[in-house]
Amino acid sequence: MTKLNLSTQVVHAGEKRDKAYHAITNPIVQTSTYTFRNTQAMVDYMEARLWGEPVDREEYGRYGNPTVTTVEAKLAALDNGEAACLCSSGMAAITTTLFSLLSAGGHIVMTNDCYRRTRQFVTKFLSRYGVEMTQVPMGDYEALEAAIRPNTKVIMSESPTNPYLRVVDLEKLVAIAKKHKVKTIIDSTFATPINQRPLEYGVDFVIHSATKYLGGHNDLLAGVVIGSDYMIATIKETKGLLGDVSDPHTAYLLLRGLKTLELRVKRQNESADKIAHFLAKHPAVRRAYYPGLVSHPDYEIAIEQMSGFGGVVSFELETDLAGAGHFIDQMTIPYIGPSLGGVESLIEQVAITSYYELSTEERTAIGISDSLVRLAVGIESADDLIADLAQALDKAFPEVPLEQPHYQAVNHLEPALVY
Repeated sequence: MTKLNLSTQVVHAGEKRDKAYHAITNPIVQTSTYTFRNTQAMVDYMEARLWGEPVDREEYGRYGNPTVTTVEAKLAALDNGEAACLCSSGMAAITTTLFSLLSAGGHIVMTNDCYRRTRQFVTKFLSRYGVEMTQVPMGDYEALEAAIRPNTKVIMSESPTNPYLRVVDLEKLVAIAKKHKVKTIIDSTFATPINQRPLEYGVDFVIHSATKYLGGHNDLLAGVVIGSDYMIATIKETKGLLGDVSDPHTAYLLLRGLKTLELRVKRQNESADKIAHFLAKHPAVRRAYYPGLVSHPDYEIAIEQMSGFGGVVSFELETDLAGAGHFIDQMTIPYIGPSLGGVESLIEQVAITSYYELSTEERTAIGISDSLVRLAVGIESADDLIADLAQALDKAFPEVPLEQPHYQAVNHLEPALVY
């Protein structure tokens, strides 16, 4: 059979054609324990598990659930992976995966703009158990290869990154990793499988915070790691030991959200692209960061690897901390909040949301300006969002002559290094 398009897979992949009670929607299986018809049935189940044979049932809720299994199958199909492991949050997916791949004496290489909580987990938690980490500048592949040691087990990055939306050259990354026999992890939350599928480039694991675009409605917490059958089985075993339980209600909400994933992401791609180009020309905007802008340092890579540039736009304003906050307060459509990927647009001042404990000087030293704003575009009208941005900029910068745009191309971005 010809491989189905993503627009069809988001609706049907991973789901049985004939569902319980002839329902069209996948049921929520609300149980903690699964029973067996007799002792022999339990023996048969245990024998099948012992020898790695496929089993079409569960034993206990911490190890699996039919609703969860269905959404895992759909997520694996969308990223072109063999298997997926659903976790209780995006951070749980990261920590469970790293627990599975790293042990005392091991070493991980990470790009220096990975999610700060991921870096904190490695530097402040795994370090206590003898795991070391080396950070390398995003986009410096010579430094990345030079950082690899005989005990290096994992290379990890995000693509695109937060907040500067840097894009990893996946072919280069995989070539380096395979040369040194190192596993690779890409956090692809900002891209989604609609815009980018790293497994198709040879990446070993893809992680998503399903809280964001995959769920899409700002109403659930979940995470997923996708890869080969063998490696995901290892991660699921770790998940069972840690008690990282994915509940069936969340899995059902995620399953429902996934059915509109392509529609939502395409709308967000189109809107964010229009907004980025508007902001790039506005005289009150010092810099705009979006992979779809030719000024972005990874524009050419994004063109090659991505089918869309995502729904997040970051930009720096010609002002200070208070001025950026004043601008945000003039916005009427986006909510002020720290997440992304939902149907509602969200806006945040990065210096306050993520780095409030640091001084202006400390933030500047690590590449976060006080006027950096991140806009996570929802599915509202792009024209309405641009009009809202325009009126907020007019109110925040009444003295700026709009007929004299002075946007400067960005040739190099220094990603945030803070933990």
